Amino acid sequence: MELVIKLFILISLILALYVLIRNFDVLKIILIYFKDLLFRK
Repeated sequence: MELVIKLFILISLILALYVLIRNFDVLKIILIYFKDLLFRK
């Protein structure tokens, strides 16, 4: 039973990291877009 809980926690952490990394990529794209908008004018 303890092993199942540890596996569940491990999978949850990996998923959380994956989501954070994906969101970071999206944030980077948005920041680059705004930077281009600001410096174009």
